[in-house]
Amino acid sequence: GLFNADPHPGNIILVQDQEVDPQNKQKQKQKPKLGLIDYGQCKRLTVEERVKIARLIVSVADNASDQTVAAHFRNLGIRTKNDSTAFLAQFARLLFGSFEPQHLQHSWHKALHEQDKVLYFPNELSMVYRTSLLLRGLAMSLQLNVSVGEQWKEHAKIVIEQHGGNATDTDTISSTV
Repeated sequence: GLFNADPHPGNIILVQDQEVDPQNKQKQKQKPKLGLIDYGQCKRLTVEERVKIARLIVSVADNASDQTVAAHFRNLGIRTKNDSTAFLAQFARLLFGSFEPQHLQHSWHKALHEQDKVLYFPNELSMVYRTSLLLRGLAMSLQLNVSVGEQWKEHAKIVIEQHGGNATDTDTISSTV
């Protein structure tokens, strides 16, 4: 449940380990590994928060119905002025799906915000979204359009299976923790 919410390029280092071969006493290079530094922005999620976020991630990754995606978003505590299902589903897909061409159009964002207005965004989701945004930005700089939902889906399913029931049932809203 603890994660680093600041994975920007300045906080990612490449670690090249060397290991001494016990037979010939010579150093051998191992495959490089990525390392994260600067743990000033970390977040610990409760099991219940993890399950709820995992259900939202899986519903976005599976391109579930607007009703299902919005229900998982509501279950996290987001509140909007009009409680619009279409708005919540589009907003969740914007946060955790891949970028779509319309996401680059001001008119799309204007129309989205004319549908509804966020009154409360869950604190536990803020750092998760920040991490998603940083990783997607890094991927876009490498010309990769990554869906965080798809990338995190298998991890999310494990969380659901371990703590919240059936990971293939994205319509299930309640979590059993």
